Amino acid sequence: MTPKHALSRLVGKFASARAGWFTQLFIRWFIRTYKIDMSEAVHESPSAYKTFNDFFTRHLKPELRPLKAAEHQFAQPVDGAVSQLGDIEDGRIFQAKGHDYSLTELLGGDPRDAHPYKNGKFATIYLAPKDYHRIHMPCDGVLRKMVYVPGDLFSVNPLTAANVPNLFARNERVVAIFDGEFGKFAMVLVGATIVASIGTVWAGTVTPPTGKHIHSWEYPASGDQAIRIAKGEEMGHFKLGSTVVLTFPEDAIDFADSLEAGSVTRMGDILGERDD
Repeated sequence: MTPKHALSRLVGKFASARAGWFTQLFIRWFIRTYKIDMSEAVHESPSAYKTFNDFFTRHLKPELRPLKAAEHQFAQPVDGAVSQLGDIEDGRIFQAKGHDYSLTELLGGDPRDAHPYKNGKFATIYLAPKDYHRIHMPCDGVLRKMVYVPGDLFSVNPLTAANVPNLFARNERVVAIFDGEFGKFAMVLVGATIVASIGTVWAGTVTPPTGKHIHSWEYPASGDQAIRIAKGEEMGHFKLGSTVVLTFPEDAIDFADSLEAGSVTRMGDILGERDD
């Protein structure tokens, strides 16, 4: 019954405001509460951030997140923790014990967008409030389509994922579909309660504003207007935390053996290898 959209947008207005001493007080409270290691940030002092959004989307020192994935490997796109990963079974993605959801719904409802991944693989990575909230590419890609999907704003923490059916296919989200050397792959940026904004490097802020209808944008595959983003480069961000879902075609990726539900991820580490 909580008015999640209204609450999230209200928080968003505060997060983008230059509220002086109050902003500084809140940033310092947030750092203490979530035990954030500010020594990793390019600007370590809380006073360097004029708004909460500036702090929340802070850049990390680049030497702390080197790109460890080799040419034949996929890179972890975010700092976070694996919620689930594995096979997409006949267009269904595993969410938690007793719950799965539709790949087609996740990607915005067009079966043509979902078809390449019908029996492929997925990885769902949860970003906690303490995490770095910029999102990077797992491999080289050329952007072909972006879809804004309106929806709910349930929390996406592990407890909610275990109890709310179709969670990731119900929440507001931004879907980015890319061409890779092995075929298409998708990155889904899922909103949540208190997530004030989702943005991409090519379009800026996608939400807010919110809407009641799905919107999509298509992009050229080649030429000067093509949007090419290399492995490890930034592709988007969250202002307040959420979840990224990646989908890959069948026989495109073998996830690293060490990864399982609960595994900590760090941007640039190895997500998996090409399944050649």
